[in-house]
Amino acid sequence: MALDNSLLFWGFLLVYGGLMYWLSPRSRSAASFYRGADARGNPVGQWSLTASVFISWIFAKSVTNAANLGEAYGVVGGLAYATYWLSIPAAGYIIYLIRTQTGADSLQHFLTSRFGRLAALSFAVAILIRLYNEVWSNTAVVGGYFGVPGEPGYYVAALLFTAFTLAYSLKGGLRSSIFTDLIQAVVFVFFVGAVLFLILPQSGPETLLSTGRFELGSGLDLLLVAGLQLFSYPFHDPVLTDRGFVNNEKIMLKSFVVAGLLGFVAVFAFSLLGVHAQLQGIEGLGNTPAAVGKAMGLAALCIMSIIMMTSAGSTLDSTFNSFAKSLAIDLPRLAGRFQELPSVRVGAVVMVVFAILGNLPMFAGTDILKATTISGTMVMGLAPVFLFYRFTRWSPWSFHLSFWTGVVLGLLLAAGAIPDAWRIGDGAYGLLLGVNAWGLLLCTAGFFLPLVLRRLARSPQLGEAR
Repeated sequence: MALDNSLLFWGFLLVYGGLMYWLSPRSRSAASFYRGADARGNPVGQWSLTASVFISWIFAKSVTNAANLGEAYGVVGGLAYATYWLSIPAAGYIIYLIRTQTGADSLQHFLTSRFGRLAALSFAVAILIRLYNEVWSNTAVVGGYFGVPGEPGYYVAALLFTAFTLAYSLKGGLRSSIFTDLIQAVVFVFFVGAVLFLILPQSGPETLLSTGRFELGSGLDLLLVAGLQLFSYPFHDPVLTDRGFVNNEKIMLKSFVVAGLLGFVAVFAFSLLGVHAQLQGIEGLGNTPAAVGKAMGLAALCIMSIIMMTSAGSTLDSTFNSFAKSLAIDLPRLAGRFQELPSVRVGAVVMVVFAILGNLPMFAGTDILKATTISGTMVMGLAPVFLFYRFTRWSPWSFHLSFWTGVVLGLLLAAGAIPDAWRIGDGAYGLLLGVNAWGLLLCTAGFFLPLVLRRLARSPQLGEAR
């Protein structure tokens, strides 16, 4: 769908980029750049952390997917996608337990202590793939408001947006990311309210909230998938989990709970835009917010573009920072070479490299919903690892049998190699639901198998037989 690349749109993009760079604080120390501390070394405050967790997980692709699902399945589709935000409180509580019970200062540290370096390295590779997907899937959404794939405006806008976000990320690292997140959160909430103000008089709240059916073929299958992924999906996203270690445990937990509930409400509210499109007969064609904005006029389209730029920017700067931390701190620590925080220059180089490489898939054409559902399926094996870690002090095989079972099933699903016998229901997401349901059982069995075998090997009967 070709959109009008008006001077107003380009002007806002330029103003947005310049304003974010001007407002971003400059990090003058490694602690500020990598851990978000202020100039005096103080950690992030509770409300700043809450706003950061909230908006950094409101991806541009996420709100687009929520609206698309609202168009396809009514409120059931919106609820299905919004349910992913309930994984934020779940992750916060588990990180709280990990920090208070094990003393770990990162997930890699925790995994190394319980399951070995190879487990932590496998986890690191999974999150790097996730981060890589976050670059193109968010810049592509912004580009969609300036053109369609194949048009110069699409690529120029996406790359210009990347450059602006990279500029202020290089300036302040995690500190500037958290600071700008607060601004972006306020802007996002305001304009989501503006969207509701536009559509409620036309469709009416009762009609909007009653559209859809709770049936497997009408979006309920995806809602169940989201429920199954609650305890695995958040842990392969360092944009979220890195923020679980930047303040004390109680402040972190409160921030995660509030941010998750706010995120659920915000994403569901935005999905009503898709329900409105269904009721009004507006064809989304894969980008429902843009389609509705175009149908309602230039003002509405500008509102949609502002929402997408703020949500994409908040995610993209966090992605750059997570890349920097993963490659400059976490991987060297796994190799036993970590002594102290690396220089800011090391993190800056990592950001620049992945800002370039991360946009390459955009030129090849991609499906932004698959960036969520497929990656979420591949890491289903993380759920038993983080839910049941207290059953073991040391069991590398428990991690690998659980984690790699999920990875293999996710790859088979992506390759179309899972038989229909796994399907639950006849809906579009029936096979996805089946793979996640049966796969989670297999991953859990894989986690406990080494523990059961170890206990059997230590039983008195076996001891007497030997």
